[in-house]
Amino acid sequence: MSAETAGHVGPDRDDASHVARNRDHWNTALAPVFGRLAPGQWSRPEPAWGHWSVPESELRLLPGDLGGRSAVELGCGTAYVSSWLARAGARPVGVDVSAAQFATARAMQARFGVGFPLVLADAERLPFPDAVFDFAVSELGAALWCDPYRWIAEAARVLAPGGRLSFLTMSPLFSMCVPDDGPAGPALTRPQFGPHRRDWGDSVEFALPHGAMLRLLRSCGLEVEDMVEVRAPERPARDYDYLPAAWARRWPGEEVWKVRKRGRGA
Repeated sequence: MSAETAGHVGPDRDDASHVARNRDHWNTALAPVFGRLAPGQWSRPEPAWGHWSVPESELRLLPGDLGGRSAVELGCGTAYVSSWLARAGARPVGVDVSAAQFATARAMQARFGVGFPLVLADAERLPFPDAVFDFAVSELGAALWCDPYRWIAEAARVLAPGGRLSFLTMSPLFSMCVPDDGPAGPALTRPQFGPHRRDWGDSVEFALPHGAMLRLLRSCGLEVEDMVEVRAPERPARDYDYLPAAWARRWPGEEVWKVRKRGRGA
């Protein structure tokens, strides 16, 4: 059975142009926006996730035993998630391709007195040995902007046996319902079978159907422990022009995957 027949398409190994495009997009267009958000995100008393700032107490992306654990955040941006990990007693490393984002991250480290390594690198080609981390996490970072067939394989490679990976990304349903020039609506605008990337001109995002994601995770030696489809709150603090809260109350715009690498360990 071919990959296309099975309902997914693997990566084009000769096409990694999205890496440079996404790097440029973050350095120029998005880094200033997230730089303004960073102080509030770093100062949260409890982690909160995604577009709707859903509390960690509801989504539980983080293991309960982070003390002394080695961790890596893939596509960390301003590294506020890594700061939460550090405060919980973990030993995090933040990885991102955007130097502009790291300028904000370093300023926040100095402001809040929380230090950890920041590594300028592509999550699809991690500069780490095999099996060195107990936990990996991505919140709309590598999980959205990197090719899943590449970054998930790399995350699995650097996780120790028994290590965990948690990631939050946009749902495949959102990907099928959002047009090129407007908000997500009640009609399907893209097919489920076909390329797993969305090309926005100056940036590229990725989304896999659930069947393809399950097969990919298993092929990388990862076992799914949970998958949570995120619902927008009744009274969100804000709305988004591409993801209206009214839409995300009816259908999941985001989803969380929690997986563990097979073998003994953490």
